[in-house]
Amino acid sequence: MVGKNGPDIMSTAISSSSSTNPNQTLSQANFLQLLTTQMADQDPLDPQSDTAFAAQLAQFSALQQSQDMAQDLSILQANSMIGETVNVTSADGSTSSSGTVSSVLMNSGAPEVMVNGQAYNLSQVTAISPPTTPASTSTTQTSS
Repeated sequence: MVGKNGPDIMSTAISSSSSTNPNQTLSQANFLQLLTTQMADQDPLDPQSDTAFAAQLAQFSALQQSQDMAQDLSILQANSMIGETVNVTSADGSTSSSGTVSSVLMNSGAPEVMVNGQAYNLSQVTAISPPTTPASTSTTQTSS
């Protein structure tokens, strides 16, 4: 990507780092370092406006908050399944089973539900049904 002041440093750095390591993510510290480099290396006769830098920072902050919120929601969703009966499929989709979610584990920042002693990603859960409760017997008391 080429900006008005030559190659866009941020796009170049992001694309080169993602091609070498696709699992690497851009942290806020990395973003600020790229922003500082971009400001230092701009053309002094035709500088980029400060509002453009502020807009980039705001966009990155909003993206990071959105990703954090999505992760928090998936954790809440997994926790709400504890005690529920779920249908799950294997990772390759060949087998399915059902059972009660006994706990939630965190694996590389992603929640997994434990069903019948096996951990499953939330994407492997195909159905959720309320737990079955035995019929309760009611007792009546008489007062004299």
